Amino acid sequence: MAVQFDEILTRIGDFGFYQKRTYALLSLPAISVGSFMMMVIVVMYTPEHRCKIPSLSNDSYKIQSIEHESIINITIPYNLDNDVKYDRCHIYIRDDTNDDSKQTNLTKVKCQQWVYDQSIFTRTFTSDLNLVCDNALKTSHVQMFFYFGVLVGDFLLGLLSDRIGRVKCMCIAFLLVIVSSVSVSFVREFYTFAVLQFVTGGCSHGGFMCISVLGMEMVGPTKRLWTGMLQQVFFAIGVCYLALMGYLARDWMWINLACALPCILYISYYWIIPESARWLMSMDRKNDALTVIRKTVKVNKVNITESKYDVRQIDMEKSGSEGKLWHVFVNPVLRGRILILSFNWMIVSMTYYGVTMNSGNMGGSFFLNFMLMGLVEIPGVFIGMALIDKTGRRWSNGGTMIVGGLACISTIPVVLLGNTNLQPLAITLALIGKCSAAAAFAIVYMFTAEISPTVIRNAAMGLCSCCARIGGMLAPYIAKSGELIGGKFGVIEPLLVFGVLSIIAGLCLFLLPETLNKKLPDTIHEGEQFGRKPQSNNKDIELPFIPDNKNVS
Repeated sequence: MAVQFDEILTRIGDFGFYQKRTYALLSLPAISVGSFMMMVIVVMYTPEHRCKIPSLSNDSYKIQSIEHESIINITIPYNLDNDVKYDRCHIYIRDDTNDDSKQTNLTKVKCQQWVYDQSIFTRTFTSDLNLVCDNALKTSHVQMFFYFGVLVGDFLLGLLSDRIGRVKCMCIAFLLVIVSSVSVSFVREFYTFAVLQFVTGGCSHGGFMCISVLGMEMVGPTKRLWTGMLQQVFFAIGVCYLALMGYLARDWMWINLACALPCILYISYYWIIPESARWLMSMDRKNDALTVIRKTVKVNKVNITESKYDVRQIDMEKSGSEGKLWHVFVNPVLRGRILILSFNWMIVSMTYYGVTMNSGNMGGSFFLNFMLMGLVEIPGVFIGMALIDKTGRRWSNGGTMIVGGLACISTIPVVLLGNTNLQPLAITLALIGKCSAAAAFAIVYMFTAEISPTVIRNAAMGLCSCCARIGGMLAPYIAKSGELIGGKFGVIEPLLVFGVLSIIAGLCLFLLPETLNKKLPDTIHEGEQFGRKPQSNNKDIELPFIPDNKNVS
């Protein structure tokens, strides 16, 4: 009987000391990626601001009384909303020359310069380039461009990792991250900054995908779910690290460098981290794969003869029946399911990033809120891991989405009817929404993989991942809309949008069949019949033969 690669991994240790050591090293770049994925929220933060008073050389945001003989004819109108003290975008020039009429003529003039509140950040890229008022949406454009880079990077680096290997691709990605993220710290021009953010987003998350695949391929089947979902914990630690660096540095350039420079360490992984033995087998490099397995056996101290783990006896079959993206939409049942899952991926990603982006509008300490948004992800991932095998994929995924949505919507009465004493409650509800989004993100990955037939699984996962990136690209605009609206409604509006969409996406998941403890579908016909009563008049649908030169494990 032919031995399978997973069987060999089980024999030498599903998750022995060698795998644990390698996994620990891979967790460090995962932390850095978590920082980069939220970095644009910090560097593009918009401080409180108002117009700079002409002729007042020492003007600062803290000046409360504007009485100076050299500027006596210039005023800044107060906004009636107490949340915004000054008009942020205009000044009024007062003309009192007509003494007979004793009337004051006011001319409204747009600001040319601004002063910024420096109590949170002394400098951000937004304040450096005055991306406020008419240019306020440029901050969201940069954030959107960053997450569009994530989409492109995942696709291109995914192809590259299949061609040259996981470790080489990871090292190339982080080398580009070092160049782009260090360079962006010294840029003071908008379009160059946006392009460098695009590169940073694509290479950092593309490198993270290599890390995730490598972490899952080096362990046995019983630990694959555990290692895959646990990567999200290190991602959350990266968010906390960013909050800490922000609190200590307060200057966007130094914050960015504090997250960029550690990436230099990851280049050494080219010589430290072993290549995926599974990938080496798929490329017919069996002797190289055997070298990796031998080292694993030695470090794990497994008492086993080489004949039991000799990967050269494995015949890797070619996948001639692998499906393509258009096969997802051939069958109406599968089409409906994949649309529901794609919508869910988009909304959970939008909520995951958007709630964090909105943390600056929640009041209280910005850094504490940001830190809590990262910390709350950790229990969220473990909650997802606990629920997924107890309540099933459908209930756990749909339930976490609905709970998160209700938590976000519950902030409405707290903000509108409450006072500052209830502010911690509003923040707590937002944290519950973020925790639920983190849990849902961890669950939906497995739910999608299990419900999709084997022949189209990769295509379905790729489509859903693209939809998640679209959600991440939309999140900055929804979060920014609350800032532009201002006032109490500005605080709740983004959370209202995230909450309603999360509930709708969660309810849609209950239209899908449960996959827990079920034989998973392999063919299009099995995928169509999965979760439905069998019908004798249905015939199997054969996919056309598609030549594929790529070996799979």
